[in-house]
Amino acid sequence: MRITDLNRVTMKVAGATLMLVLGIAGSGGIAMASAAASAGTHKVTSREISANTTKKKTVRTLKVALVAPSATNDLAFTESMYSALEDLKKTEHLKISVSDTEYVVSTAAQVIRQYASKGYNLVICHGSQYGSIVEQVAPKFPKVSFAWGTAAATFGLHNVFGYEAASNQGGYVQGYIAEMMSKSKVLGPIGPIATGDAKLYIDGFVAGAEAAAAAAKSKVTVRPVYTGSFSTDSLMATAARTFVSDGADVLTGSSQSVVGAIGVARSDGLPWFSTQWTQASIAPKNVVTSQIYNWKPVLIQIFTDIRARKLGGVTYTINLGNDGEKIALNPRYDLRKFPLTHAIRAKAQKLIKGITDGTITPPQ
Repeated sequence: MRITDLNRVTMKVAGATLMLVLGIAGSGGIAMASAAASAGTHKVTSREISANTTKKKTVRTLKVALVAPSATNDLAFTESMYSALEDLKKTEHLKISVSDTEYVVSTAAQVIRQYASKGYNLVICHGSQYGSIVEQVAPKFPKVSFAWGTAAATFGLHNVFGYEAASNQGGYVQGYIAEMMSKSKVLGPIGPIATGDAKLYIDGFVAGAEAAAAAAKSKVTVRPVYTGSFSTDSLMATAARTFVSDGADVLTGSSQSVVGAIGVARSDGLPWFSTQWTQASIAPKNVVTSQIYNWKPVLIQIFTDIRARKLGGVTYTINLGNDGEKIALNPRYDLRKFPLTHAIRAKAQKLIKGITDGTITPPQ
């Protein structure tokens, strides 16, 4: 297999963990790159080059506010967006304000209104739970842009951007190789609430595991559980323990609350598959691969639109094919009972290639 290009993903995590990134090279080969653990690069299009050339002539600072339900170092959803903004702060001439841990929706609504009333150019409402707030607040501030996700919805408003992650793609890849690694053929996927990218990821993981079992002419038990909370670690831990007691030997989950389930995987010596960001820093021996979100291509396009006086009305999706998502192997993974063999790695690369070239379509 020929390596024809290098794609980098850098992640700001404690103790910078090296990752191997599986992706598709420009000429159709498989690319594998090493990187230090905060968002990936993207392919610069001629449109972006033109836009960037224009910005050099007439640059204006954009005031951007981020409202998020969890901490900026949550190793999950919020960190993926915060890191992207920080990486773009200088090159995109941004003045950034952040209100994190806004998991109480009524309080978040007040914060969002305050930012809009203070003349921010863009208020990013980073959470599916903020959708109804954006729908109500945006019409009252027609000169302010709002972005929210993960959902491909603008509510028909001219000043709302929607963004989402095709997390089912990485979920499919990780579910497939999870089934290949499992000894008991019982897997434990745990979600917070069945909405947005969290549900897409779990659905993709289940479909991938079932596809792997079908290919091997075997059976797998993979029944997802949703805790009903994005932020309660203990509920994730309880769900993980229940899965383990029922025979599950591979775990995965989505949202900032996954640290609870990761603790169970670590204590029981079980493989863990990450999404949204890498959690390898807190379970270096247990994290097998991570689906990592890179919001920078979407943000750059939104900033370009705003500078061109287009305040919204557009939705964007990140996926494995547009550099918005990457599957990163954790080189520190070290559970000998569940080896990550060459055959499994090769299969992961083949699945990624199939998804990006359209020959494999994970269910949505």
